[in-house]
Amino acid sequence: MSKPADTMEKLVSLCKRRGFIFPSSEIYGGLKSCWDYGPLGVELKRNVKEAWWSRMVRRRRDVVGLDASILMHPKVWETSGHVSGFNDPLIDCKKCKARFRADTLDQQVCPEKPSKRPGECGGELTEPRQFNLMFKTNMGPVESSESVVYLRPETAQGIFVNFKNVVDTSRVRPPFGIAQQGKSFRNEIVTENFIFRSREFEQMEMEFFVPPAEAPEWYRYWRDARYKWFTDLGVTPAKLRLREHDKDELAHYSAACADVEYEFPFGWKELEGIANRTDFDLQRHAEATGRDLMFFDDQTKERYFPYVVEPALGVDRAVLTFLVDGYDEEKLEDGDVRTVLHLHPALAPIKCGIFPLVKKEGLPEIAEKLEDELKRHFSVFFDQSGAIGRRYRRQDEIGTPYGVTIDFDTKTDQTVTIRERDSMSQTRIGIDKVLDFLRDKLDF
Repeated sequence: MSKPADTMEKLVSLCKRRGFIFPSSEIYGGLKSCWDYGPLGVELKRNVKEAWWSRMVRRRRDVVGLDASILMHPKVWETSGHVSGFNDPLIDCKKCKARFRADTLDQQVCPEKPSKRPGECGGELTEPRQFNLMFKTNMGPVESSESVVYLRPETAQGIFVNFKNVVDTSRVRPPFGIAQQGKSFRNEIVTENFIFRSREFEQMEMEFFVPPAEAPEWYRYWRDARYKWFTDLGVTPAKLRLREHDKDELAHYSAACADVEYEFPFGWKELEGIANRTDFDLQRHAEATGRDLMFFDDQTKERYFPYVVEPALGVDRAVLTFLVDGYDEEKLEDGDVRTVLHLHPALAPIKCGIFPLVKKEGLPEIAEKLEDELKRHFSVFFDQSGAIGRRYRRQDEIGTPYGVTIDFDTKTDQTVTIRERDSMSQTRIGIDKVLDFLRDKLDF
């Protein structure tokens, strides 16, 4: 699978043209770093979230789910350290007034002279100052310091403050996890690379609570399991790596941390972090509130703060990874070039295209009946417009893994042709076997 040099440019164009992702508020000129998921994009995003939830929660006995509020008591963020310490170093260019992250200047460009780095264009840079990344708003009819609340910068704290509620209501005991998916907001100084880094994004996080002595073992387990999730969904192993953090990279509360990284067209970047957060969060919230957040083991009679192993993944980064990794331009034997998204069938926005060969002699009616049967189980697309080869190409470009063609033989022997996207191979099966065929192929 060869990637063209301008993959990102072509992928962004495809996403806009085919309805995956649009610039937010585009008719008003757009809002920088904010994106709207279109009809195909929302299906892809939902499938990514479902693949994560199925693997992390539904198929396990030791993980339960949660959906905490975006707005939380402001003291949650004071206790967690976000109010005082959730900062990036900010500098300004006195000439063009642009703002940059001081710690990534070697990766940024001057907006007036894109061939140069900030400060190399003749503009004077200010001294770095700390910029807090949290969005503030006010709750209630009166704006004052007492009404300030924050849009959450992560979903994890909603899990920690509900630890006791979940233990008391769900009959769980360490080792066990609490998983959550939801929106988070960070007022990033620099946004970049399409949906890779934006100010409004969605996260999938799980806090796995374990006896302290078991934390290293579970850390290794979740580090390897999260890497495997990507490869199981078809991401090219040569483009993935696990990178352990050096000691000087670790947060002060972490005993260990690793990133799953992917080689994007713009370089190796973090996809997901897996961290051993020790007992920092539960201890801090217990101290701040006076609530007992220790776990009592009625078998060993021990009381302890569980350690936490946290896999944390951005949904949008995962979506971008699957799009980049799947995008390909294949030169065919006839000299034509086929654009195709090699998405795992479980992630594909549309699972099956349904194509009556012609618009007459009862073929559309047979195809519509099959569509009605399949769409109760999968997302399908009915298309009877244009040459059959052109219809195949349209579905290849959006990652549809299978196509079913209803032709004149269907009327006599009740068989259809199933075409597979990646190999373009075609198989003849009974029309009554199509549902079972797709169920088997789409299982993840």
